[in-house]
Amino acid sequence: MKIPRPPACRLAVIFALHALLPFGLFAQSAPAVAPTRAPSDGPFLPAPALPGGIVLALYPMDSPELKRERLHEAENYNSTSGGGGQRVQSTLNIHNPSIEVHLASGRSSNGAAVIIAPGGGHKILWVGPEGHDFIPFFAQYGVSTIVLRNRLRVDGYDAKVDAVNDAFQAIRIVRVHAAEWKLDPAKIGFIGFSAGAELAAPAALFFDDYQKKHSASTDPLATISARPDFIGLLYPGPTPFAKGETPAIPKNVPPTFIACAGSGDRVHAVWATEYFTPMLQLGVPNLEMHIYGRGTHGGGLKYRDGIPLGTWQDRFMDWFRDLGFLGKPGAETKAAADVAAFAATRKIP
Repeated sequence: MKIPRPPACRLAVIFALHALLPFGLFAQSAPAVAPTRAPSDGPFLPAPALPGGIVLALYPMDSPELKRERLHEAENYNSTSGGGGQRVQSTLNIHNPSIEVHLASGRSSNGAAVIIAPGGGHKILWVGPEGHDFIPFFAQYGVSTIVLRNRLRVDGYDAKVDAVNDAFQAIRIVRVHAAEWKLDPAKIGFIGFSAGAELAAPAALFFDDYQKKHSASTDPLATISARPDFIGLLYPGPTPFAKGETPAIPKNVPPTFIACAGSGDRVHAVWATEYFTPMLQLGVPNLEMHIYGRGTHGGGLKYRDGIPLGTWQDRFMDWFRDLGFLGKPGAETKAAADVAAFAATRKIP
């Protein structure tokens, strides 16, 4: 599938910050120390947390989405441990949201990419355990990993608007770069952990609304689809179905994988179920949920004691493989075929 690209002159505006960074800067990982900066230093853009990463700002510096008076401020790393440590594990004070792209060396085998939204209760982003730790895991399957640094409620942003818009913008940016990065534009998905799942769940439901609101001729990505091809919800925060809400489920809703501990993480398990149940009742294809008998909240890949919850990532890959996302680039996935068949039976727009 060929994705139309906006004019190069407009893309240059969005990616100018990236162009100013010589590739040599990507050779070292970022220190867990945020620099002191003044407005004259220009917009802050983090260095890659891991070697080989490509960092792109989500928006041009003059975007109305941004608080321009705060763009120069540096992120605050590892605040939960007093700012110490040699590796960035957590961050906040994000005013220039970005993605860090890690292209798998074996991506030519499938072209799939996963955008990850770390959790942190909208107070911090756990970009280490719920972001960068997944780069080598997905790379062994030839799957590329993109870690999102979205704006946070603690920094004065609306999680349901600003952070969700960051998620949609990340999807569009990855898709518009698909040919350049040798990715399959029909295999770009989004998974979220805890508060990050509060971005992933709306991404599964409201992509058409976002597209309509961001279709102006002045938007260089106006023609690029913001719909994710798959969704992952890991021990999710409240979804749009929480508190008895009944949002419309689009006829081409992407398949979703859900995993959470049960009684040991009861609140999040209930939120997971609130999303799963209406989807199941409607007959949405390729919906899969695992509620584990033992475990607690959080952890990413690092569950101890060999409990079944610690194998959730293997169950995700079983699901991912079964839906055809590890197949050859350009070939229609089972997921896409099933979405099309389901959409054909629906009476809604």
